[in-house]
Amino acid sequence: MHKKFKFGVSFILIAQFLFLCSCGTSSLAGKVWAFSQSHPDGFTLDVRSMTEPSEGIAVSYAATQNSHSHNHLGKVVSHALQQDGYVGGWYNREDGLYYFDSTKLFPENALKDAIQFGKENGQHIVFMLSSSTGIPLDGKVAEIVERGTILIGTTGDYRPLSFCEEDGTYWGFGIEVAKEIAKRMGVGVEFRKTSWPTLTTDVLAEPQKFDLAIGGITITDTRRETMLMSEGYLANGKTILCRASESDRYQSLVDIDRPKVRVMVNPGGLNEKFANGNLTHATIIVHPRNEEIPSLIAEGEADVMITEITEAPYYVKTDARLAAPLLNAPFNHGEIGVLMQKGQEDLLQMVNATIRQMKSDGSLRKLHEKYGLVYAFATDTLSTLRSQIDEIDSQLVDLLGKRMRISREIGQYKKEHGMNIIQSDRFNEILEKRCAQGALLDIDSTCVKSIFEAIHQESVNQQKEIQSAK
Repeated sequence: MHKKFKFGVSFILIAQFLFLCSCGTSSLAGKVWAFSQSHPDGFTLDVRSMTEPSEGIAVSYAATQNSHSHNHLGKVVSHALQQDGYVGGWYNREDGLYYFDSTKLFPENALKDAIQFGKENGQHIVFMLSSSTGIPLDGKVAEIVERGTILIGTTGDYRPLSFCEEDGTYWGFGIEVAKEIAKRMGVGVEFRKTSWPTLTTDVLAEPQKFDLAIGGITITDTRRETMLMSEGYLANGKTILCRASESDRYQSLVDIDRPKVRVMVNPGGLNEKFANGNLTHATIIVHPRNEEIPSLIAEGEADVMITEITEAPYYVKTDARLAAPLLNAPFNHGEIGVLMQKGQEDLLQMVNATIRQMKSDGSLRKLHEKYGLVYAFATDTLSTLRSQIDEIDSQLVDLLGKRMRISREIGQYKKEHGMNIIQSDRFNEILEKRCAQGALLDIDSTCVKSIFEAIHQESVNQQKEIQSAK
């Protein structure tokens, strides 16, 4: 065959192949676009099967960075088909555009590799699909992954949640949760000693002594004011230990709060706080080492120990001299969580994702059974969803606070420049944008309007205070 003829045939075949590929890419791009319209909050899609993977760490390629709208989608899909077959997308409410990226998917146990790939491709965040967790590449999680070890603060005096043996070995319910967090991050774990009196100081220390604290730490509003606390992974409540021979004597708080009753507590924690707040007649004895108090009760050095429903069963089981007569009727109810510094929201997300996963896959229930503890998350899904709502509500209030601070600054500016407080055109513009945004998220415009009218009124009230101030 003539060389020119052969070349011509080859060129035609290649052209036909590229045309078919182009048609296929165009068709896929149309499907991805249609999919994006019903998933404005973001998605990762396997364009080969048009299915969403439920696990993995999604990282965008630099080659398709800043691709937006239907016009650029064909390029993104084409790149994805040449690589891993995944496309990520989301709706940017600031500029009203849909953005798309060709995406690489890493196993969830390869966080270090995913972060490294993200840095090489100029990304700011990687996304863990199973928990919908965004991990910033300049955040605390990335720092821990780079270090290769997560530093865990724990008291080591609280059987069976956190205990340190004489050889330095740590064991307990909380210790196993900490190891699961480390496993999810793909790092080792190093435990560092803290104490109940110094817990808050140690968590807030600069430079940091550890990344987070775990082991019998009750979730409280006071702690949440200055630090971050995770979702609960263990139910809690105050109860007592006493000598088994005197268990009938203590059937209520009134029975304990008597002049001749000696109540022993460890210093600096919520046990001491509970005793001081509820016992006015009993003698309160503060003993420095929490793990020694049960034996001291058994030996008659004191009559009652204020403790938790998570701790009491262990000592009743291991020391026949002791009893917990009010175990099934605790004085209060709460949950135990993980404590860390503010500003580590990415680490908090990772910890919460681990706790939710343990609830979902049954491993948290098995851990309760291993340590003889009562599993209080009977409706895992409902509990998890409510915890997520609580977290979002907290964020909403924080954002409202930030918005009002800016409103006050605007009020001061208007005062200095003789401007009217109410700017109707500006407010109408806000309402129009937010109602349109709400429509994309299936939120009724009446709901959006009422929320922003209330926010606007509060802004006006605060600006009026500034205007009237002398």
